[in-house]
Amino acid sequence: MSHESLLFDVQDGVAWVGFNRPESRNAMTWEMYDALEDYCERLAQDADVHAVVLHGVGGEAFVAGTDITQFAEFSEPTDALEYERRIERVVGKLETLDKPTIAMIEGACVGGGAALAMVCDFRYCTPSMKFGVPIAKTLGNTLSTTNVSRMVDMLGVARTKEVLMLARLMGAEEAREAGLVNAVFPSERLAEEVAAVAAELARRAPLTLKASKALVGRLQEQRRVSLETGDDWVTTCYMSDDFKAAVDRFVHKTPFEWTGR
Repeated sequence: MSHESLLFDVQDGVAWVGFNRPESRNAMTWEMYDALEDYCERLAQDADVHAVVLHGVGGEAFVAGTDITQFAEFSEPTDALEYERRIERVVGKLETLDKPTIAMIEGACVGGGAALAMVCDFRYCTPSMKFGVPIAKTLGNTLSTTNVSRMVDMLGVARTKEVLMLARLMGAEEAREAGLVNAVFPSERLAEEVAAVAAELARRAPLTLKASKALVGRLQEQRRVSLETGDDWVTTCYMSDDFKAAVDRFVHKTPFEWTGR
């Protein structure tokens, strides 16, 4: 079931899903997003799995966003809208998976990685974690309205604006104090501690776990506006000269300055 860049292993009823592009800090390709969606669909039907752990390979990153080189081919508004819908579909599948999910985070957890971690039920990290969406500094694009809503739910309005508008990355202890992560562990203990949480979940009432997750999800869904309400800003940002220049800077190492166009 494993893909080369998205590993999959089941141990003692726990599915371990590993983002496996350490040379790119586990930046997500379209194939990885598709594979993760496929895993979520299969896991929803697997009664032998009681918990799911997502983790990065290599120790330097959970997921460092979407692979920026893929944005070089964006030329039409539909490219931006379809990208955000792809992300929402995958993130939504993980969010609504009726099994407990745990994000095990080392290093960078940014962009698309932040979105994936936020929809997990539990987050545990090492002191090296850096969480955020630094697009105001790197690409000049935008999050979807649903991912902004998730961040506001998790961090509150003030911190969300700091993360998005100042491109500030949160460290592990600040994230713990904010309630974003459940606990911080040394790197040599992280996998052991996460495995212990997953094993503990196996001893809890399955219907209560499913009901609790579903009811919290329904509450959050009622507070969210539709994905389409942000389409105007998605197309504005992704079709801008700034976005094209920022992608070109990443791909070809060319200099540029923000223009607001």
